[in-house]
Amino acid sequence: ELLKGTLQTIVLKVLKDHGKMYGYEITQKVKELSDGRILLTEGALYPTLHRLEAEGILRTEVVNIGKRIRKYYMLTAPGKALAKDRVAEFVDFINTMTTVLQVRVN
Repeated sequence: ELLKGTLQTIVLKVLKDHGKMYGYEITQKVKELSDGRILLTEGALYPTLHRLEAEGILRTEVVNIGKRIRKYYMLTAPGKALAKDRVAEFVDFINTMTTVLQVRVN
C-alpha cells in the first residue's frame, strides 16, 4: 500500500539519476537500490509510465535492437523539475512521520 503512493516519486527519481531507461531496467534498478525490498511489477510500472508520458513528464524513444523494439523513457524538462519537487516533498514527509511516530531513522 505504501509503495502505491510512492511509485511515481520512485520512478521520477530513478530516471532523474540514471537518465534514459527502459521498463525492465527501471524495475531492476529499483530492486538493486532497495536491496531487493521493492519489486516493481509490470502491472504497476507501465500504467505509471504511460500516465507520466501522457502528462508530458516523460518522453519516449523507440529503439530497434535486432528483431526487438525497446521503448526508453526519459524525463522532460518539466519532469526533471517535478522529480526534484516530489523528492523534496517526500523527504519532508518522512521527517514529519519520524517525528509523529517518534522513531529514530538510522
